[in-house]
Amino acid sequence: MIAVLLICMFTLLILGFPMFMSLLVAALAVLLFFFSQTDTMILSQQLINGISSSVLLAVPMFIFSADIMCAGQTSKRLLNFIGSFVRHLPGGLAVTTGATCTLFGAISGSTQATVVAVGKPMRKEMLEKGYDDEDVIGLIINAANIALLIPPSVIMIMYCVVTGTSVAELFIAGIGPGIVLFILFAIYSVFRAKMKGTPREPKATWGERWVAFKQAIIPLGFPLIILGGIYSGIFSPTESAAVSVLYAVIVEAFVYKTIRLRDVPTIAKSTGILTAAIFILVACGQAFSWVISYAQIPQLLTSAILGDAPSQMQVLVCVTIFFMIGCMFADQLVVILILTPIFYPIAIAAGVDPIHLGLIISVQCAIGSATPPFGCNIFTASAIFNTPYLKVIKGVPAYIICSAIASVLFILVPQTAMFFYNLVY
Repeated sequence: MIAVLLICMFTLLILGFPMFMSLLVAALAVLLFFFSQTDTMILSQQLINGISSSVLLAVPMFIFSADIMCAGQTSKRLLNFIGSFVRHLPGGLAVTTGATCTLFGAISGSTQATVVAVGKPMRKEMLEKGYDDEDVIGLIINAANIALLIPPSVIMIMYCVVTGTSVAELFIAGIGPGIVLFILFAIYSVFRAKMKGTPREPKATWGERWVAFKQAIIPLGFPLIILGGIYSGIFSPTESAAVSVLYAVIVEAFVYKTIRLRDVPTIAKSTGILTAAIFILVACGQAFSWVISYAQIPQLLTSAILGDAPSQMQVLVCVTIFFMIGCMFADQLVVILILTPIFYPIAIAAGVDPIHLGLIISVQCAIGSATPPFGCNIFTASAIFNTPYLKVIKGVPAYIICSAIASVLFILVPQTAMFFYNLVY
């Protein structure tokens, strides 16, 4: 049964069919071959059920607000603000880049938006100041993936849709792992800058920092609105996404005047195309998830890979390996939709906290997205920077090692990943 599923999926992918078709046909093949008495119309119902969750309304709105900010000055003002405090450190521009990616992730929730908004201006400046291009691109690719951990995160929303976990709880828990990853990247950047003798920037005065803060105070309102609104009970996560769009339009169109109202429909069209692709994947992923659950594939894998009574550690290590490898070859959303329904019931049966599991999965999505051969952020950076694939991946390994260290830490010492969650709940 598992062989039929895998053969159908990979055959269609090799032949060039889109991922949603591979998911749907593989699910249908399992039903026809092994459960011929089952009404295949159930798949149609599952397609609809897959996109009927109200939580999914947050996805297009967070993407929309990120697209609006990418067209404006939000990232530039955040860069100036953070840079005024850390540029004078060894590797200060690299630390600025990592910190801004982290903060912009708390605004946009999109790795691609972060690569564009932060990566484009910072790569140019870092190259002018003597940084190696390979290391610069490696940093941008991996630091942008912190957006998968810092709320709002589309990946976390999808995990919650698939598993029924609270979006608000996973959002607050994601802050800790995001900060830990940034700290590891910053430590490596400082160490590398000292080893290479990279020139240091002049230290900003407190007057310059105050000016930079005043310019950035409005963009800094984004995470306050999103997180403050959710945890004060004023907004639900979905409502906070809608408010973030309104805030982005007001800031960029009326305050900074970097976009015109006539530009908003064009930006919305781009968002709509991406959202349609995501929702088609989600619908087919739900049908696929229902089939593998109906066929009891999680139970088959448990006995085959983990034995009859796996420990929490065994499950988390297995989840880590499968999700990281999966994201090396496919988009994070696809991997979430395929693998989460398989491993979630196994993990819950072993006593793993669903929030902790969501964090581990999100971290692996971040690592895999920047890992060769087919990590999606590698190709995003290659296209945006017009740089050959082999040059893009040259600076990636050091940051993957940092991410792997963080991943091991989150598994062995769950408190490091769950710090903010335990603090609030």
